[in-house]
Amino acid sequence: MKKYRGVFLKNDNELAFMKQANHIVYEILMAMGKEVAPGLPTMHFEEIAQEMCKKYNVRPAFQGYGGFPFALCCSVNEEIVHGFPSKKRILKEGDIVSFDMGVVVEGFHGDAARTFAVGKISADAERLMKVTAECLELGVQAARVGNNLKDVSAAVQKHADAHGMGIVKRFVGHGIGLRLHEKPEIPNFVSGNSPDLPLQPGMVLAIEPMLTLGSWEVDILEDDWTAVTRDRSLSAHFEHSVAVTQRGPVILDC
Repeated sequence: MKKYRGVFLKNDNELAFMKQANHIVYEILMAMGKEVAPGLPTMHFEEIAQEMCKKYNVRPAFQGYGGFPFALCCSVNEEIVHGFPSKKRILKEGDIVSFDMGVVVEGFHGDAARTFAVGKISADAERLMKVTAECLELGVQAARVGNNLKDVSAAVQKHADAHGMGIVKRFVGHGIGLRLHEKPEIPNFVSGNSPDLPLQPGMVLAIEPMLTLGSWEVDILEDDWTAVTRDRSLSAHFEHSVAVTQRGPVILDC
């Protein structure tokens, strides 16, 4: 595995393991998405995640990471990321729920996230989910050889700003490989501190816009993990792990 400016470049064999890990993440996310319905406790989805990890004989990437106690990050409505699955939190009609999931295959990590509607949701919630997903796709398309990492951040920010969405600044995307979080950090906005990094073949980037209907500011709840919008506005989260190749960006979690 080569290094370029502190970033690990993956070869074809390593990318194959990452594709396998991310495909399993995709399968888990889609299985959970099909189950989303009013009346279910969010712990139901942790149970699905655990069962499917056993089925595929893979290790959940998040469980135990920094002390996180679950396989799944399950975040409802104003919860941005790192939400705890719970037997007490019951999904209601009109909620939105974000699942962030990771697994490890032969030492390599997969990581992806999706936000799902619970029954019929408001027009504002639909718009938030649509714009966040579009921001992700635009960020992915910018992840190509010849571009700079700043182009990925700018693509996300431009679309979010155009639709009046808040862009969470406390949490950013990241490189991924043998470690869940590798260099580089991938902000969803451009600032004077944005990484200046030409994109190279073999980079794998976990691009993950987190947008809100209100403020970008964040509070952390008493569990020391769950991040919520300070104004308690709705938040959505979509993430792909993306390989930068000579042929263009390749989404691994599909």
